[in-house]
Amino acid sequence: MKSRLFAAASISALLVGVAACATAPAVDVAPDARAAPVEAAASPIVVPPLGFRERTLPNGLKVYTARDAATSNVTVQVWYKVGAKDDPEGRSGFAHMFEHLMFKATRNLPQEAFDRLTEDVGGSNNASTGLDVTNYFETVPAQHLERMLFAEAERMGSLVVDETSFESERDVVKEEFRLRVLSTPYGRFQRLHSQAFIFQDSPYRRPGIGSIADLDAATMDDVLRFHETFYRPDNAYLIVAGNFDQARLDAWIDQYFGGIENPDRPLPENHVPETFGPAREATFYGPNVPLPMVQITWPTVPYDHPDRAALDVLDGILSTGESSRLYQSLVYRQQIATQASSSNSQQQQVGVLNTFAIMSEGKTPDEGLAALRAEVARLRDEPVTAAELAEAKTELTAQALRGLETIDGRAFQLGYALIMTGDPTAADRDIPNIQAVSAEDVQRVARQYLTDDRAIAMRYLQATDENPASPVQEAFTAPVTLADLAPPGERVTLLPEGQRTPLPEPGPAVDPATPVVAERRLANGMRVLVAPKPGLPLVSARLSFDAGTADDAAGGKPGVANFTASLLTQGTRTRTAPQIATEIERLGADIGAGAGVDFTTVFASSPANVFPQTMALMADVVRNPAFTAEDLDREQTRTLDGLRVQLSQPGPVAGLAAARAVYADAPYAAPGSGTPTSIPSISRDDLVAFHSGMYQPSNATLVFSGDITPEAAYALAEQAFGDWRAGPARTPVADPAGPAVAPRVIVIDQPGAGQAAVYAAMRGIARTDEDYFPMLVANGLMGGGFSARLSQEIRIKRGLSYGAYSSLSTREDEGMLSASAQTRNDAVPQVAELILAEIARLSATGATEAELAPRKATLIGSFGRSLETVDGLGGLVAGLALYGLPLSDLATYDDDVNGVTPAQIQAAAAEHLPASNASLVIVGDAAVFLEALRAKYPDVEVIPLTDLNIDSAALR
Repeated sequence: MKSRLFAAASISALLVGVAACATAPAVDVAPDARAAPVEAAASPIVVPPLGFRERTLPNGLKVYTARDAATSNVTVQVWYKVGAKDDPEGRSGFAHMFEHLMFKATRNLPQEAFDRLTEDVGGSNNASTGLDVTNYFETVPAQHLERMLFAEAERMGSLVVDETSFESERDVVKEEFRLRVLSTPYGRFQRLHSQAFIFQDSPYRRPGIGSIADLDAATMDDVLRFHETFYRPDNAYLIVAGNFDQARLDAWIDQYFGGIENPDRPLPENHVPETFGPAREATFYGPNVPLPMVQITWPTVPYDHPDRAALDVLDGILSTGESSRLYQSLVYRQQIATQASSSNSQQQQVGVLNTFAIMSEGKTPDEGLAALRAEVARLRDEPVTAAELAEAKTELTAQALRGLETIDGRAFQLGYALIMTGDPTAADRDIPNIQAVSAEDVQRVARQYLTDDRAIAMRYLQATDENPASPVQEAFTAPVTLADLAPPGERVTLLPEGQRTPLPEPGPAVDPATPVVAERRLANGMRVLVAPKPGLPLVSARLSFDAGTADDAAGGKPGVANFTASLLTQGTRTRTAPQIATEIERLGADIGAGAGVDFTTVFASSPANVFPQTMALMADVVRNPAFTAEDLDREQTRTLDGLRVQLSQPGPVAGLAAARAVYADAPYAAPGSGTPTSIPSISRDDLVAFHSGMYQPSNATLVFSGDITPEAAYALAEQAFGDWRAGPARTPVADPAGPAVAPRVIVIDQPGAGQAAVYAAMRGIARTDEDYFPMLVANGLMGGGFSARLSQEIRIKRGLSYGAYSSLSTREDEGMLSASAQTRNDAVPQVAELILAEIARLSATGATEAELAPRKATLIGSFGRSLETVDGLGGLVAGLALYGLPLSDLATYDDDVNGVTPAQIQAAAAEHLPASNASLVIVGDAAVFLEALRAKYPDVEVIPLTDLNIDSAALR
């Protein structure tokens, strides 16, 4: 199901890809392609119960545990019943800022200990703040369970906050505000305007991320009082899932959490009835709005209400998948929107159903509002069809099944249900409740809640001189005030090292299981690999071709490979795009395709009981695409709209420019999704030629993973592709990385940008290079996690960015290493120097073994967690096969990483990553930082964003 942690869906998530196009046959139709539409199996998808044990400690802490001996990991989660709605008046964003502070010191743990205890042993940790909840969660190798319980109890009972960490994290949160609100096209509307307009009385109307003014107003005393008020045993749930001994776990929980005293005082009252007010409309204006956005919101019901299931199904019919009503109406048929969706969002006290659309270029907001209203009116006026109802239920059920695949996923489902209802069985009832929804129920809730006299409509448009940016409401009344918070209590300080309670020792390791991969070739040359993973009834297939976006260079049109892949699911010789989307959703499947720089992959996954039908549908879209001119034209328009949004954001612009800086005019340099010039020039003939020449069984690898035997997989592969005989093959492009080019310093000027993106990029290595593992560990050392060097220097020590990372992109030819951060505009010169210094440090000085050990553990832990999911396992197997590497590397990965020495890292960095080779690309408001930057780099190139030309190596 769609995420429930936030009241509005993320617009950035809606715009993460460019659209696909529909189709006309590029090759002869396969013999079985004219079969009747796929029918779902009669047996329903079975979602097993979560299966947690429950108990309550004397201090009121509720504990839920679930053992899973099939994993080598364990997750520890603490869900606190405090969220953004509990921010005191004048302190909006306080719960979120406090989430950051909870990663600092405790009485017995020094600063950043949580990263040492998780990332440094191959685990992960994070936290999130919603309107009603703040949760903290870690996944670590099972032998570290006792340590994590000790640590979580420490920060519940003895958090240390000092002025230094308080100021640093406040600066980090400000950078997060600039990143999520000021530098994204729809951030201001989504996080500042819409909620304040929708809600009239409720504390939900305040932005969860807060405001700069409220953040600046916070004091240390506020922090300590907030912790004393809300972070207490009876206001939390402890959830543990994974591989553990139950008796030992219970004893550890009693030992570490049982002694935390529960205060003898009530929690602040916080329940304000929301009136929502009458139907109304508003238009907001903001900077950097590339396409208009519209939204209509209807008040509905709180989470713990019997009508939630019917509203979930209604929401699914409106916007789940490409067969949904909003997509079909606004995007596919009318072509007035580049994106259209909905979200059924319920909180503890209120609920809303949001519908929204990003309009296509040249289409008006009023057209969008009218179309949204029309689709909701259809739900009121006539019952949904039996087919639509079944598709929505199946899709929601399949999503729930996928959510159970990992221990942290199961714990999350339980935790959210507990926060919203207090009932641990509520999560298990979700699917039965959805299955019980009837067409009459859907129409009833539409008529009851989604009426015109309850609609709250909003437009969000580009600000102009005539319509300047709309003022943002920052002052709100709230039911919780600073006076309601508990006294701060005794301030806790970090004990001297010799006086601290020592950490528990890790237990015996639980080794992850590496599956044996079976292999066979079909007569037509297709390589078939099978990685069985028994357990949940899920199966995945990945069909990859030696054909990527680098091969666009042969025709001189960037975007052809991407369009070819995207359009596969938009129509075949016997199926239209709506028919394909309907069948995918009827099966509860996921079928799609994407083109990377070297390879194109078509993927399919579904519950095991319908996987044969899923494979049949996958085969049809691969072998018999239609590529109709009408659908190509529609998707070209939609893709251009998506590109306009992408080119309005500092981060994506910097990434596109960095590729040109590193590869100039070589095939690897061109944007894979296409350019404003190339996209309109792509023809149906281009797609047909690419498909017929590059989609060949002889250069294809098919990987199965999940609940399937090798014999069953081979039979499906033979049935789907065994009789495929393709025509003449086209030769892949040669030398895609091209010759090395001189480094550049480029500033792309975006006046008024809320934040700047700073990228350093340089040529790296091929995946088959003998220095792959030294380079992999070097990247991890520099920027591969929260506790890596870049994050330590830029975020943790200086608070200059919400995140600073590096990426090693290895390819068939020389790939790219990039290091990046987004920061406030005035900090650009400092952040640029810090990034370049860390690149230089890799070859200048050797890392210590003590520094390398945690970075290696991070890599190994991430690899191990991928092995535990069906799609992750398939991706790892495919990654070896496509580069011609031995499949035995799957079993030796840990040894290969652990075998890397400091000397190997230093030598590899000196050879492949000299800092003098790095290009620097900065996108932001140049008026703020250009003078200081030019003093260091007098040859800096300055390109106005309005003049940017991503077709050219010169970028202008």
